[in-house]
Amino acid sequence: MIAELVPSRDTEEAFNRLVSAHQERLLRMCMMYLRDGAAAEDAVQETFLKAYRALPKFRGECSEKTWLMRIAMNVCRDMARSSWFRHTDRRITPDDLSLPAQSDPPDDEKEALAQAILLLPRKYKDALLLYYYQDMSQDEVAKALNISSSNVSKRLKLAREKLRSILERGQNP
Repeated sequence: MIAELVPSRDTEEAFNRLVSAHQERLLRMCMMYLRDGAAAEDAVQETFLKAYRALPKFRGECSEKTWLMRIAMNVCRDMARSSWFRHTDRRITPDDLSLPAQSDPPDDEKEALAQAILLLPRKYKDALLLYYYQDMSQDEVAKALNISSSNVSKRLKLAREKLRSILERGQNP
């Protein structure tokens, strides 16, 4: 029985590889969801803890990245629902997000974009964050969100439209 509780060397190596390959990406995504550095770090730790426990059962039906993103999103949602979390100040700055960009827009444009993304409804924000900020394909996003690829395409289109509206008019979605 004790032998079952001790992880195998292969499990340890696989887990260490997962952490080194995906820790930064998970932290950025959790920062976008939770808007708090400490809470995002906690969410990443919780994500890896859950992944470690489930690693022997991982069947490889999706990529490790997709699997970890789905776990992280669920952890962030659970944390955001907690009463403690709703009563904390979760302001973040664009520097905290490390937003990728082809050309470096001015800081005020980065800030406006980050704030606009945070205003989107969750289903649009999920698709946007995974597709653009995590460099996932539409199929990977579909697997992570448990929706069809065509639905991902529709959500991305609507998210871009809502973002454009927010940024042009300064309105809430």
